[in-house]
Amino acid sequence: MEKTKLTLGHSPDPDDAFMFYALAKGLIPTNGFEFEHILQDIQTLNVRATRGELDISAISIHAYAYVSDKYALLPSGASMGDGYGPMLVAKEPFTKDEIALKTIAVPGTMTSAFLALQLWLGMDAQQFKFMVVPFDEIFATVRKGDADVGLIIHEGQLTYKNEGLVVCEDFGVWWGRENEGLPLPLGGNVIHKKFAPDVRQTISKILTESIQYSLDHRDEAVAHALQYARDMGHELADQFVGMYVNHWTLDYGDKGRESIRRFLGKAFERGLIPHRQELEFVE
Repeated sequence: MEKTKLTLGHSPDPDDAFMFYALAKGLIPTNGFEFEHILQDIQTLNVRATRGELDISAISIHAYAYVSDKYALLPSGASMGDGYGPMLVAKEPFTKDEIALKTIAVPGTMTSAFLALQLWLGMDAQQFKFMVVPFDEIFATVRKGDADVGLIIHEGQLTYKNEGLVVCEDFGVWWGRENEGLPLPLGGNVIHKKFAPDVRQTISKILTESIQYSLDHRDEAVAHALQYARDMGHELADQFVGMYVNHWTLDYGDKGRESIRRFLGKAFERGLIPHRQELEFVE
């Protein structure tokens, strides 16, 4: 029997590779579906989602405000910054007032990190200087002096010291401080609304089972993810995976969902997204 092929977009990063290990290796039943893995950086996936190009995709929570007409949020696959998150780094410590006058290298304007930056500064994108560079080139951009400050995501949160840089602000810490300890919502998985609700539910269960399989077979899943671990050995990759694939990833829960509502709600109130965002989850 011919399988139904689905496109599955995610970042070429250890945490996403860990999540989808079982799918990539055919280790769990897929109910007649076949998944084609599309590996691209998160900003590219965000833009593709605005065009509805992929069946299932990882996206930034910021980007959900621009794609919710086409996609529903899956309950699993979240990346939440629970006491940690995207960071502003520089060659020397700068205050918020100083950073507001500096040039900041950012990994994309639809990333949750960029929205957190705007909320933290209390400014929209027209009020401060920034340059968009690929996330894996931000360190080099700051070291060369092309930007004064870098907004880092992914494994850079663990390796910035190796680059001779210091943290000016950790947005996960800041968000928790301002929001009763809630985690900072960074990324999620979405599914196209062209699929009937029962099909969405079936696919959602498969993706959740893939995450659970990796958590239950951690060592082999981390070994698989190492191929996407830039400048990280097994121990550091395992630490990074643990930061972003955990109980939040299996299900947002009430706190995770409330944090998304606050994040996008504050963004709307400050004129940073076009409408007040209702959340539509596959249940």
